[in-house]
Amino acid sequence: MSDSTTSVQRAATAAAGGVLLTLASAQFLMTLDSSVMNVSMATVAQDLGTTITGIQTAITLYTLVMATLMITGGKIGSLIGRRRAFAIGCVVYGTGSLVTGLAPNLAVLILGWSFLEGVGAALILPAVVALVAGNFEPPDRPRAYGLLASAGAIAVATGPLIGGAATTYGSWRWVFYGEVVVVAGILMLSRRMADTPVESHARLDLVGTVLSVVGLGMFVYGVLRSSEWGWVKARSDQASLAGISFTFWLMGAGLLVVWLFLLWEGRVVSRGGEPLVRPDMFRNRQLNGGLLMFFFQFLLQAGIFFVVPLYLSVDLELSAMATGVRVMPLSIALLVAALGVPKLWPKASPRRVTRVGILLMLAGIIALLSGITFDSGPAVVTIPLLLVGLGIGALASQLGAVTVSSVPTHQSGEVGGLQNTATNLGASLGTALAGSMLLSVLTGSLIAGIRDNPQIPQSVAQQASVQLAAGVPFLSDSQAKAALDKAGVPADVTTQVLDANAKARTDGLDAALAVLAMIAVISLLFSGRIPEHQPVGDESDADPLAVA
Repeated sequence: MSDSTTSVQRAATAAAGGVLLTLASAQFLMTLDSSVMNVSMATVAQDLGTTITGIQTAITLYTLVMATLMITGGKIGSLIGRRRAFAIGCVVYGTGSLVTGLAPNLAVLILGWSFLEGVGAALILPAVVALVAGNFEPPDRPRAYGLLASAGAIAVATGPLIGGAATTYGSWRWVFYGEVVVVAGILMLSRRMADTPVESHARLDLVGTVLSVVGLGMFVYGVLRSSEWGWVKARSDQASLAGISFTFWLMGAGLLVVWLFLLWEGRVVSRGGEPLVRPDMFRNRQLNGGLLMFFFQFLLQAGIFFVVPLYLSVDLELSAMATGVRVMPLSIALLVAALGVPKLWPKASPRRVTRVGILLMLAGIIALLSGITFDSGPAVVTIPLLLVGLGIGALASQLGAVTVSSVPTHQSGEVGGLQNTATNLGASLGTALAGSMLLSVLTGSLIAGIRDNPQIPQSVAQQASVQLAAGVPFLSDSQAKAALDKAGVPADVTTQVLDANAKARTDGLDAALAVLAMIAVISLLFSGRIPEHQPVGDESDADPLAVA
């Protein structure tokens, strides 16, 4: 091989590495905001003169804006160019980060964090999926998508660590100022990326956009409020419609509007127009399979990232820094699997790797279920998180390439929008399901433990049962003891209640993990939709229905 050929190959490798670094940095940044401020909510609320509920509202709205605009963001990228959509999204996101860092009150925080950053992410994330397809050949895409997924998972795991460190040693505002600097670097590097063809003849389907935003918005908002409102039967302390929770009505209405959206898109296609999403894409078995597995992956991933940090930070009362360190094995294992599987087994069956990934996640969940006991310590999560991380990494190494290879390259932006919609829906449902199951079982277990304990006076047990029936918060022993002492509960009764609370916490965690294990088993039933063989060659001219 001549020196000139070698130098060309090195230059191409360096260029590909630069593109991958740029896109992975963007993926990391977009995901970071979903977890970085969770440990600092009290400090942020105090600085802005608001409440914890206000900050939780801002976090909820950020997720809501992202989830509802992903499909539209993917289509905009196909109309103006993926690289331009990526750059505009970075500018909007960076502006939102700056506004958030300077926010004097909750309203400005919501404008910067929830709205501007959410809109920016909705433009960036679908473009990232399309830019991988446009800058990497099909054999190289599994590794690239695996690295992107790893960057996102590492952001979720390190978010509390970064947020806790910034708040402890400086200010929570420095997180958002740092994001502005990172966005500026990403913008500079993005000029080296190759773009994908632009659909210059098409226009944005405004009716479809409104229907998709309204439908997805109602559904996701209902899910996000489920822990407060209840899923079907309304909680006793919440308003309802005909005794049924608003979550149920919002989710049902959202699904109805999404159905109307698909009917409208079919009408646009029949008239020769350009739809937001082509309904015939959903008849593509491979695309459906990839989107379903993305949904299940992020549902399980979000549920685990909810349960394990809760166990470490509340049950064991570890600091935010210590909690982040204990979760890091998952991120490390994920990175190893996401990069190692395509490198060591480039021709491995995507279906087989996906099934192995699900089984590894299931094994990790079962290990957590059996390991978390009344008196277990933080070390109990290490091996289970390694298994879960390897499972997520195995899935991440395949699913991105599976979905994009199922359609022509020029539709990769729309696939990016659908893919990120599926992941947002999965993450929202995973957190909501794990949280509602945990709190429901926690409440029932604590009430039963207090009522059936002969050492707790009957009058105290009856009063506690009435007060706790509306729902029990997940409290550490220190928090529960402080509340009981403030209420003037005798020391001997306090000890019994604390023991009942500790057992109830474990019961709640076990119930949430059991639900996640069941969902992992269910997801195996849909893994047959994943193709048996790796995509080979250029898929740019593939017929999406023929691929199925």
